[in-house]
Amino acid sequence: MKETTLVIMAAGIGSRFGGGIKQLEPVGPNGEIIMDYSIHDALEAGFNRIVFIIRKDLEKDFREVIGNRIEKAANVAYAFQEADNLPAGYTKPEGRKKPWGTGQAILSCKGIVDTPFAVINADDYYGKEGFVKIHDFLVSESPADGISHYCMAGFILGNTLSENGAVTRGVCQVNAEGNLAGVKETHDIYKTESGAGVPDGNGGFQPLDPASLVSMNMWGFTPDILDVLDAGFKEFLASLPEGDLKAEYLIPSVVDDLLKSGKATVTVLKSHDKWFGVTYKEDKELVVNSFKQLIDAGVYPSPLYA
Repeated sequence: MKETTLVIMAAGIGSRFGGGIKQLEPVGPNGEIIMDYSIHDALEAGFNRIVFIIRKDLEKDFREVIGNRIEKAANVAYAFQEADNLPAGYTKPEGRKKPWGTGQAILSCKGIVDTPFAVINADDYYGKEGFVKIHDFLVSESPADGISHYCMAGFILGNTLSENGAVTRGVCQVNAEGNLAGVKETHDIYKTESGAGVPDGNGGFQPLDPASLVSMNMWGFTPDILDVLDAGFKEFLASLPEGDLKAEYLIPSVVDDLLKSGKATVTVLKSHDKWFGVTYKEDKELVVNSFKQLIDAGVYPSPLYA
């Protein structure tokens, strides 16, 4: 069986959640957190190794809340994402607090991950379909055509909105072959009466197609992406305006550059599952109730791990 890894990005500070460590909030009836369900689905789909990307200051709490438990069910490793973890010749700008985004997060796995791998956010529930489709893609044979072949789960926009505020989504452009042609990072998307929209500046909303596919940072990569990220991060840092404390090195931007240069293809694997997550503190009640419904429907056992 081909080895595959699930990489979970859990280093975010969670400022919109109110300052708490939202990735570690219990949402299941026996204290399970969202990551528990994602890991359960990934192992069920065939992934056989878990890598957590965390901040060093979270390590003790993280291991106590989930890490030590998951080590009993799977091979586990840790990667650390820090704002001052930079290439030689670069230093963290004074005043910079947050790490450098999803690109740096995945780059922190260099030297730790050497198999095809999926990437997810720690605080998003993706459902089972995306894990199965990405795993099947990663273990299949890629064409020997000299370019990289990646994939991503494409979620239906209407299935990814929060009841409690705006969200940011990468709206996907998909070509006739089912490959990603581009990702448009779209901010301030609200759930509206017509489905979805962004503020039009006049008190209303400019509608978005709720059936369009969006990226939820659920990707499937081969290990060569780590070298791409390494070189790209140096270019990103070199191009930063002096005093910029908020710029982020983001996976959609890196992927977009690879697509435009013809160095990679990304197959979009449509998922019909409903996303939910704890973007805002008010989301927690909905997430708790959603997991209860899934358990009542027999989708998950309770407790999740015997």
